[in-house]
Amino acid sequence: MTEPAGETVPEAPEDVAHEDGAPSAEPETAGEGGAAAEEAAPELSEAEAELAAQRELRARIEARKAEKSGPVVGGAKLSGTAADLLAAVRAVEGGSASGGAFFAPAPEPPRPARPEAPVPPPAPAAPSAPTAGALAGIREVLARGGAPEALAGRVAAALGEQAAEALAEDPWRLLAVAGVRPEQADGFARALLGGACGPDDPRRAVALTVWLLDRAALQGHTALTAEEVRTGLAGHGVPDPEKAVGTAVSEGAVLLFQEEEPQEDDEALEESEEDRAADGGPAEPPLLGLDRYALAEESLADGLARLVRTVTAEEWDGGELERAVGGHGLVLHTGGEAARAEPMALAATARERGLRVLVTVHDPERPTDEERAAGTVVPLAALLSGTAGPGRDEEGFLALDLLVVLDAPQLDVETGAMLVEALPDGCRLVLGGDPEVLGAAGPGAVFADALAARVCPRVASRRPDPGPLGELVSGIGIGELNQVEAPGKEVVIVPVRDAGEAVHRTVQLVADSVPRAFGLTAEQTRVITVGHGGAAGTRALNTALKQRLNPGPGRFGGYDPGDRVAYAPVPGRTVTGTVLGADAEGLRLRTPDGEVVVPKERVESALRHGWALTAHQAAGGRWPAAVVVLPGDAAPGLSRPWVYTAFGRAERHLSVVHGVDQALPRAVAEVPAPARTTRLRPLLVGLLAAGEEE
Repeated sequence: MTEPAGETVPEAPEDVAHEDGAPSAEPETAGEGGAAAEEAAPELSEAEAELAAQRELRARIEARKAEKSGPVVGGAKLSGTAADLLAAVRAVEGGSASGGAFFAPAPEPPRPARPEAPVPPPAPAAPSAPTAGALAGIREVLARGGAPEALAGRVAAALGEQAAEALAEDPWRLLAVAGVRPEQADGFARALLGGACGPDDPRRAVALTVWLLDRAALQGHTALTAEEVRTGLAGHGVPDPEKAVGTAVSEGAVLLFQEEEPQEDDEALEESEEDRAADGGPAEPPLLGLDRYALAEESLADGLARLVRTVTAEEWDGGELERAVGGHGLVLHTGGEAARAEPMALAATARERGLRVLVTVHDPERPTDEERAAGTVVPLAALLSGTAGPGRDEEGFLALDLLVVLDAPQLDVETGAMLVEALPDGCRLVLGGDPEVLGAAGPGAVFADALAARVCPRVASRRPDPGPLGELVSGIGIGELNQVEAPGKEVVIVPVRDAGEAVHRTVQLVADSVPRAFGLTAEQTRVITVGHGGAAGTRALNTALKQRLNPGPGRFGGYDPGDRVAYAPVPGRTVTGTVLGADAEGLRLRTPDGEVVVPKERVESALRHGWALTAHQAAGGRWPAAVVVLPGDAAPGLSRPWVYTAFGRAERHLSVVHGVDQALPRAVAEVPAPARTTRLRPLLVGLLAAGEEE
């Protein structure tokens, strides 16, 4: 391996000295999406309003479907009455019934025929901001409880117009506000209720149960085992965690599931029943979840099963991928960066067949100008919001015969559900991506669960990523950190002793060494690090990079024209852009989606400087050069998927600012991605197995 002039390169990353005594880095969670994941603001950006409009449209579609299919039998769906739910919960807890019996899907109503000409759906009005009176009432309650009045807007966003009354009645509902910790909510409750509250207060138990599941969603889980929730409650001083869970379930704050593991044959079924009888209970532990993610997972499973059932199989000529798509409604395609050419070629071939085809990608920077102009490749967020892509018919379905989704590992369960619900019967869906990269920033593991379900063709690309970078990243994917020959300085290792030196060398690389060696600008280089905090996290790196690349007083809320920024229009989605200026409405940015305005009250919560990103923020993107920063305190946040994702963002050149010593090869060899607890796989398998029996 070689490096830009002036750097010293050890023979292998393992030879770099380890930095001792460094403080722990702020960990990066699966739910990171920039500052918006930490704070929520009551005002909606344009993107949020557009997504809200699509959610309202989806609700209307579901309402029409329910009307057509007639009354839902009590207990057959999660949307049954509270009494039915409670009866189901008690039956599952008592072992007399399986949860699967209570949550069977209702029959799918017949779909109306598509009109010949698609029409755009009506755009519902965005939710109105809280009134001045409501905010005043919230501030008064917060002041009585000793909480900062500045929380009023976030409380209104989380709890609605009646937030003041809700908090006065149940102070622990303050936990619904992003960033509020249990100890803070306890202090707020004591100030409001005095001696009338205690650690065993049922209201506290319910709020903490919901809070634990919300926190789990930030780590990518759509559910937790009941035992995990009870352990979490005990850790926060709840005297009787089992009773607390029962209270939360009976009040409908959380849902209880008992998933049935699918059986492949009668013999396996008999063995399962024998094991279950011997154990005296169900084989799979009960799960607890929030209705938001439960309904999204069920809707996604229903939609995928519908696509599988409604496509008419055809004989398509071509390679393995073309033949699979011709015969099936759902196909999964796996491979690295080079493999993206295969679904793109599929899309071109399908257009030649006269089909209505679209390719969608996670990162708005990926489509070329030609692809944008032709409308053949669009960012996923723009497709869902209706600002790009084909029109929709009167029922809200996209006018498509084939949709190819690249970067499918970045699909969270709610986005996946919205996407699949918008596809008409008979539409073919190809989910493509690299299963080795970090998963979605939001909850769920859509691509991994679909692969594990084995309910549709899975086509693995044999096309390797080229060059030294491709060789390095491919080795990481199988757990090996190899030294590669890099005659063109494609890979450079820059050893550092501490976090301060890591920041200094990173700025030097971005501003001097990489531009001089490769003729690239600083805008073509992205810095990637483990977390936002720490001495070499995104905050520290962006501060140093701004001082060098675009110094200024930060007169617009800490930003100046020309600053590179990372904007989170909604939690879990990061858009990079450049500051253009500011006016009375807010801060104006130039982004791949066009010019946007960030309201001034959202600048602090939704915006960060963006020369340096976390790997989750960078996933799905690619840049000519990448500088990956690994100071000593980054070691706890490293895993094989993290290293694979970060190193794989570089197209031509990768610099690794290396201070973690043996932690890097150890993470690649021994630390897989943390498992996510989800329900999509058994739901999907169960739905399609039931369809085959019919």
